[in-house]
Amino acid sequence: MPWQQKLSNLIGQPVGISLTNGQGVSGILCGASGGQIFVVEYLYQSQFALKHYDEQMIQDINPFPPCAPHTIG
Repeated sequence: MPWQQKLSNLIGQPVGISLTNGQGVSGILCGASGGQIFVVEYLYQSQFALKHYDEQMIQDINPFPPCAPHTIG
């Protein structure tokens, strides 16, 4: 399914984003507007940043999978 069709269901969720340059980013998807998506990403210590990516840079967006009970503890 094209990432544009998944977008509205992923707002407010932790996502992994594949970029067309081969890199990947992850964070909380905050929204989309004006041909860009907005993602809160962790920097370090207690610092976070709202970053934006042009839609042309995005190859795919996927939700984080849930934690499996057998992998905890």
